[in-house]
Amino acid sequence: MDVSNKIHLMVVGAHCGDAEIQAGAIAHKYAKAGHEVTFLHLTAGEKGTPAGLTVEEYREQKIREAEKAAAVLGAKSITLDYKDAELTNDDATISHVACFFRKLKPNVVITHWENSMHPDHALCPKIVQAAWLKAALPGFDLEGLPPHSLTRMFHSENWEDMEGYLPDIFVDVTDEFDTYLEALSQYWFIMNSTSFRYYDYYKALGTMRGCLNRTTYAQTLKYPTGANVRKGSSIPGFEL
Repeated sequence: MDVSNKIHLMVVGAHCGDAEIQAGAIAHKYAKAGHEVTFLHLTAGEKGTPAGLTVEEYREQKIREAEKAAAVLGAKSITLDYKDAELTNDDATISHVACFFRKLKPNVVITHWENSMHPDHALCPKIVQAAWLKAALPGFDLEGLPPHSLTRMFHSENWEDMEGYLPDIFVDVTDEFDTYLEALSQYWFIMNSTSFRYYDYYKALGTMRGCLNRTTYAQTLKYPTGANVRKGSSIPGFEL
């Protein structure tokens, strides 16, 4: 592909697994087209440790699972050191994420919807938006890195984040969906949770969104509240 048209798509999730289940098929679609894709996990999501593992052991397991899932999708995986269920929207966290924006230079970021039953999920888009501003403003000295601004930010669909979530964009991921399901299967909690049927839910969600999109499978995105909404079938400005 023409390198001048290449973008860096970053999917930011509160926990390892969130980014992949929400937008993994979309991420794979762009990776297949030659774009750079990164999954940035703010925490490992380690507090839901299965019997027989310590929290730290499960954290290490989830980081490995995230790396395997990203490899299946043609992406990179980065997990930060923040603790599951203890995420805070403070200046130190915002600056840390802003540094990653300046270092990695993503053009488009996809993250959680702003309304969620999970505190970490609800904080994640607030951190992303604040980090976007801080990374873009030249007046902030962040490890001597030059300023960088995102071009677009979108929210993606998660079963815990559904209050007020009405999709703006339906992306046809029919050709990517089997690979997406393979990536999900790398996670123990997705395949073995007794509290929620993650694999079944996201397979059904992709099917349902595909029905509405008149395709076999689809994943959806939503504009931030107050943004200039333009409905579409791919990331606006970065059509495939």
